[in-house]
Amino acid sequence: MKLTSFNPLIVTKNVDDVVKLFEDLGFERRHHGHAVNSDGREVSGYRMKDANGFYVDVAHNDAVEQDLMMIRMNVDDFDEAYDMLSARGFTNPKNEVDTKSNRNAALISPSGFQFHLCHHIKDHD
Repeated sequence: MKLTSFNPLIVTKNVDDVVKLFEDLGFERRHHGHAVNSDGREVSGYRMKDANGFYVDVAHNDAVEQDLMMIRMNVDDFDEAYDMLSARGFTNPKNEVDTKSNRNAALISPSGFQFHLCHHIKDHD
C-alpha cells in the first residue's frame, strides 16, 4: 500500500465560513467535488492548497453536530489499507462510499482519532 496524500480534513455544516478562513490564511481552492453517502445524503467539499504546498480539505455535511477534524489518507489500495487499519482496531461506524471516481470510508481508532480513507479511481467515465 502506498500513501498518495495525507492531510487534514475538516467536516462541517459551515463550509463557506471554513473555506473563507483558509482563503484568508493564503489557501486557494484547487478542486470541488460532490458525492452521495451510503445514507443518500449529498456531501461536497473543497481541496485547498497554499503557496508552501500544504493541503487542507473542507467537506460539507449537514449531519454533523459539530465540526469534525480527521486525517485524510489517500491510498493506492483501499482494501489493503482498510484491512490493515481494521486489524489495528479501527472501526467503520458507517458504510463506505463508492462513486465512479473514488471509494472512501471514515475509520475510527480505538483511542478516538479518525482517518478518512480514500482511494481515487483514475480511469472512470
